[in-house]
Amino acid sequence: MQNAGPVRGEDAVAALVLAAGGGRRLGGRPKALVPYRRRPLVEHAAAAARAGGCREVTVVVGAARDRVRSLAHLPGCRLVANPDWESGMGSSLRVGLAALAPGTPAVLVMLVDTPGVGAAAVARLLAAHRAGAELAAAAYGGRRGHPVLIGSRYFAEAVAGASGDAGARALLGAHASDIALVECADVATPDDLDTPADLARWGAG
Repeated sequence: MQNAGPVRGEDAVAALVLAAGGGRRLGGRPKALVPYRRRPLVEHAAAAARAGGCREVTVVVGAARDRVRSLAHLPGCRLVANPDWESGMGSSLRVGLAALAPGTPAVLVMLVDTPGVGAAAVARLLAAHRAGAELAAAAYGGRRGHPVLIGSRYFAEAVAGASGDAGARALLGAHASDIALVECADVATPDDLDTPADLARWGAG
């Protein structure tokens, strides 16, 4: 799928929702479609990104992608398929970055399985970018977490370092001193939903 048209305006930060995983530890249930508060997780993530201020939202799908397209209500979002989703999150990050519109100044990377991350955390990271941050990450008690924001100057390096399940870890590790940590513990919870026990704790599934 080709890129969309140019994005203009310094506030036009895009969002990437990484939603391609097959939910191996959930018995093969694609995380994108796991219900939480009567909606699939992918809907929560996309809605948080848009409500937090991201104009363009791209959702990277993989496992059960046809079901995600037909069952999830994602108005205004662009869905791109990762045919190599089984290789890990890194391939989804590469696919998502390649799909961004030309001129996108920065991208906010959201994980589909963190329903405790909402619009308030997204808005804080976008504010950090407007204040000059080219790399930013939500922090919880001072500890780096998700989501993360990557400025366009780092896109190529992010693609080069994205492999396996590492995602942007190589990029963030190489530029740890440049990352603006944005405290979000008062407005978000970083826990992900990986196992049946996690689902039970969150009342999901």
